Amino acid sequence: MSKSIIPTHLRYTENHEWALASTDGTVLIGITDHAQHLLGDLVFIEIPEVGRTVAADESCAVVESVKAAADVYSPLDGVIVEVNENLADNPELVNQDPYGEGWILRIKTTAMLDGLLDAIAYEALARADDEENGEFPSTLANPALV
Repeated sequence: MSKSIIPTHLRYTENHEWALASTDGTVLIGITDHAQHLLGDLVFIEIPEVGRTVAADESCAVVESVKAAADVYSPLDGVIVEVNENLADNPELVNQDPYGEGWILRIKTTAMLDGLLDAIAYEALARADDEENGEFPSTLANPALV
């Protein structure tokens, strides 16, 4: 039975992205451990162009796995200032370390993360998602809030 990791210092979206604000006005973005478990082994990541302006909830990247392809949505309005170039040759970094080496992009924004889900709210959403989709065993049967 796999266990999804949900760091408490991050914020989350209903689309399974995570966000981490930096003191320089940028926000690091990736997909959650739960999302990478659902997708399975990632084989390709289409990363966006640096300099692109994105709106909250706008698709800004695509992750493809052996099971499916999924859009990655920007959690906030902003401008993409950095992308994780390592993912072009190593998409499996998202599977191995979704909250570290597997980050996808960084945006510059004036928006606050307050409107995003905290870890407890995201855990409830992901658990409901698992139950709705009949995921057995649930990847969140024993989530680790860290």
